Amino acid sequence: MKFTVDSFRAWPHKKLTLLGMSGVGKTYLSSLLRRHDWFHYSADYRIGKRYLDEPILDSIKQQAMQVPFLRDLLRRDWIDIKNNVKVDDLGPVLSFVGKPGDPAQGGIAFEEFSRRQALYREAEIAAMRDVPAFIGKAQDIYGYAHFVNDVGGSLCELDDASVIELLVEHTLILYIQVTTAEEEAELIRRAQADPKPLYFRPAFLLEQLPLYLKERRLVSIDAADADDFTRWIFPRLFRARVPRYQAIAGPHGYTVTSHEAAQIRDERDFLALVETAIARQEKI
Repeated sequence: MKFTVDSFRAWPHKKLTLLGMSGVGKTYLSSLLRRHDWFHYSADYRIGKRYLDEPILDSIKQQAMQVPFLRDLLRRDWIDIKNNVKVDDLGPVLSFVGKPGDPAQGGIAFEEFSRRQALYREAEIAAMRDVPAFIGKAQDIYGYAHFVNDVGGSLCELDDASVIELLVEHTLILYIQVTTAEEEAELIRRAQADPKPLYFRPAFLLEQLPLYLKERRLVSIDAADADDFTRWIFPRLFRARVPRYQAIAGPHGYTVTSHEAAQIRDERDFLALVETAIARQEKI
């Protein structure tokens, strides 16, 4: 959706999609807005609770079945296993998606990792296609005035134009852009200290793997230290995503900087920042 400052200000039920890399502040802003009568739609939560719930539980049960005591309890249906994913704790999704590498060093064999990546992509697309329905639920069932779509950092990786078209039709897209080397370094540091589930486009992954293997003098990613590979590839993933975010925000949305977003303290600040982004684009 496109607006003038006046038409945005007069929009009675505001609906926004926050776009940007994991760790840039989308969930922080969404949680802040939730305290001001906004419905917070977390794509990652929807993915983990709805679309990957069964695969996550299957993965856990597969491990539990290796323990004779637990195997007996599961087969007799004497215990239940529950996926407790939360908006601010995506542990079950992170554990399921995993990292490619040597299983003895915390990794997942590449063939299985690729299967889970495909499931993650399908789940993210499905979660985005649910946005219009949740916009309706937010107003009609829960009585929220406004709606914020807190998307995963990999939205730009999905290569599904229909998803972007759907979000443009129903929401204003606000891209939170990292603009300085210092902010980029801090985002990468936070992402490595507190990792989120990562989706890699197959073409990007197949392009990067030979470079990593050559640097580490490995024959196969299945022999790699999974944490080392994730630390190595994340900065490259970040930089590869930037033009993809810009390709969405340029024609379809508005852009603010991560520094500007970090100054937001309440709904008034947020709305003022969106108006500033609209006004900036009007001048171009």
